[in-house]
Amino acid sequence: MVTGVTRVTRLEVAQLLATVDELADLLTDTVDDGASIGFLAPLGRAAAVDWWRERADGVAAGQLAVWAASIGERMVGTVSLAFPDKPNSRHRAELVKLMVHRDARGEGLGRRLLTIAEDAASAAGITLLHLDTETDSPAEHLYRSTGWTRAGVIPDYAASPDGVLRPTTLYYKRVGAGTVADVGAGATARGR
Repeated sequence: MVTGVTRVTRLEVAQLLATVDELADLLTDTVDDGASIGFLAPLGRAAAVDWWRERADGVAAGQLAVWAASIGERMVGTVSLAFPDKPNSRHRAELVKLMVHRDARGEGLGRRLLTIAEDAASAAGITLLHLDTETDSPAEHLYRSTGWTRAGVIPDYAASPDGVLRPTTLYYKRVGAGTVADVGAGATARGR
């Protein structure tokens, strides 16, 4: 178990690139622990570093917002919001890659990261969030317990880290308030 004060920071491009090694460690730990977040195990460290480096363009363009949680110099969690680039969908964002290192679980960090992302989305003019998660995973309990609404299940949607096809549950949550015109103003707050 990791102890100490957890600091959560929204990463700008330079910060993201400066912390790709720590972010890669978090990503490989999450995959090694069985979380279905788009990767098969074992996930090599170089592939994890490359994946995080590839996110820099999205951050620079305002299409991706990344928050990282750390205790001291150790990265223990992250969450991101992916913003669509189409004019008719700027009212929504996708919550992606909520990860908490297995040594830091059970202390409310996942819930805290989720709240930070939801609050930031609302502040940016977003009124609808959506996500997908492996059906019956521990993450699904978190989303249900924080007011997310189950939209449905897609069978055999993605392979788990061990390569077995698993169903995915889709969730959404309304945040903030506003109209489509208000959302256009929010795009400025996102850097777009």
